[in-house]
Parts: sequence; structure tokens; C-alpha cells
Amino acid sequence: MNKHIEVVKKWLADPQSVTQAELEANAKAANAARAAADATAVAAAMAADAAWAAAWAAAMAADAAWAAAARATYWVKQYEEITNA
Repeated sequence: MNKHIEVVKKWLADPQSVTQAELEANAKAANAARAAADATAVAAAMAADAAWAAAWAAAMAADAAWAAAARATYWVKQYEEITNA
């Protein structure tokens, strides 16, 4: 499983278990991984996009916790469907 998705899933299960700084660092790292994904490997690029989106949504939790959790949940599901996880 993708380490960025794992951080988001941990946050979804218990928002107090991950700090805002950890969420932001996770989103930045996921974005770097997304940028590095091979564009010719469509599934890998889509999975990287979904992982980044989930990490970004979780990082936005301080602004709108419910909406961020809903977006994060959606993107975790998208990632799992793409990767058959």
C-alpha cells in the first residue's frame, strides 16, 4: 500500500493521531511522488494523483474537517480501486 494513503487512512480513523504538520508534509511528499510518476504508465500516474489528492485533502483538515474527510475518503477509495488494494 502507498505510504501516503496509509497516513490519510490513519487520520481518517483518528484525526488526533496525525498532526497538521505531518499531514502537510505527507501532502508535499505525495505531490513529489506524483510529479515523479511515469506519465506513460497511466495507472501508476492515476494512482499517484489519487494518493496526492487524498493527502492534500487530509492536510486541509484544519480549514474544514468534515469536507476534508469526505474528500480524503473519496480519494482513498479511488486509489484502492485503481490499485486493486
